[in-house]
Amino acid sequence: MQISRNGSRPAKRGPAEWFTGTVRLDPLIEAEAPARPAGLHVTFEPGARTNWHTHRLGQTLIITAGLGRVQREGGPVETVAPGDVVWFEPGERHWHGAAPEVAMSHIALQVAQDGSTTDWAEPVSDAQYDGTG
Repeated sequence: MQISRNGSRPAKRGPAEWFTGTVRLDPLIEAEAPARPAGLHVTFEPGARTNWHTHRLGQTLIITAGLGRVQREGGPVETVAPGDVVWFEPGERHWHGAAPEVAMSHIALQVAQDGSTTDWAEPVSDAQYDGTG
């Protein structure tokens, strides 16, 4: 058994090569091989968002605070709020982040395959984020 006390693991800033805006990553699940689950508590400041990306084995988001936006490629930009749960299929290209004027936090759960959980792509444009492009 291992207990990780609240605040005992340092948060990280979301890297600029994967995120637009200010994003905080708080580790929740960092299992060692052969276990493969991974989980983060992610906080996006208003307007902040991920790049387009996919997850080899899918991803679940549990919205915990604020208002957010999510989009799968080819679909509309959707608004999400606390208590909403979002599932992205394996390989489904998508992005997620905060609403323009309100921060958003979620728990992100995914499973590693071949040592990685995420395949990152290009940034989401302002027009894509606004749902106009």
